[in-house]
Amino acid sequence: MSSPLARRAVIPASWAALLAAALLAWVLTVRGSAGMAPGPGTMGRGLWGFLALWGLMMAAMMLPSVAPVVSLYLRTLRAGATGWTRAARSTGLVVGYLCAWEAFGLVAFGAAWAGGELAARAPGAAPWVGALLLAGAGVYQATPLKDRCLRHCRSPVGFLMHFGGYSGRLRDLRVGLYHGGYCVGCCWGLMVVLIVVGMMNLAWMAALAVAVFLEKTWRHGEAFSLVLGVALIGYACFVPWHPGLVPGLYAPPAMPM
Repeated sequence: MSSPLARRAVIPASWAALLAAALLAWVLTVRGSAGMAPGPGTMGRGLWGFLALWGLMMAAMMLPSVAPVVSLYLRTLRAGATGWTRAARSTGLVVGYLCAWEAFGLVAFGAAWAGGELAARAPGAAPWVGALLLAGAGVYQATPLKDRCLRHCRSPVGFLMHFGGYSGRLRDLRVGLYHGGYCVGCCWGLMVVLIVVGMMNLAWMAALAVAVFLEKTWRHGEAFSLVLGVALIGYACFVPWHPGLVPGLYAPPAMPM
C-alpha cells in the first residue's frame, strides 16, 4: 500500500500535469491563430477544423479550473492504486470533461457561422444582436441555474456521491462527462461572449480563462461571478455605437484600392 505522504504527493503532480497540458494547448492555439485577426464567422474552417481548434481552446482555458476536481477524484481512489492507474483514470476523467465541451463546440460552430452571416448580410443589426447577447450572458450570471452549476464546480461533494455507482471501463470518462456537463451549464454564457468578441481574440480568451478560474476556485468566486455579469451588461451598452467592440459580429469596411 502507498504511504499517506505518497498519496499526498499525487495531488501537486496532478496540478502540474494539468497546468502543463493547458500551457501546451495555449502554445498550439497561439500558433494556430498566427496571422488571424478576430473576426466574424468560423475563421474559414469547416466543422471538423473548427472543432479541433475549439478543443484546443477549451483545454487551454478550462484545464486549470478543473485541477481541484481531478485532485479530489484522485483522493477517492484506493490507497493501493499504482501511479499508472491513477494517471490513466485521471486522464479518462479529463478526456470526458473535454468531450462535454467539444459537444458544446457544435453549438459554438453554429453560432459563429450565424454571426458571420449576420455581419455580412445585416451589418446594421449585428451590433445590436451582439449587445443583446452580451447583456444576456451578463444576466445569466445571476440566474439560479448558473448558481447551481457554479456551486457544483466550486464544491463537488454531490459529484463524489454520484459517481460512486459507476462501474466498468468507461466509468472515468462518464465521471468527466458528468462534471463537464455542469461546467458547460456554468460557463456557456462566457463562451458566447468569446464568439461575439471574435474566436481568435486571444486577449479576451485569456481574460475569460482567468474569470472562469476565479469563479471556481477563489473564495469570493460567487460574488465575482455577479460582478462579472454587471461588467458584461455595462460593456454591452457601448456596443451599438461602437461595433468594433464585437469583432465576432462586425466586418470593418474594406480599404479603398
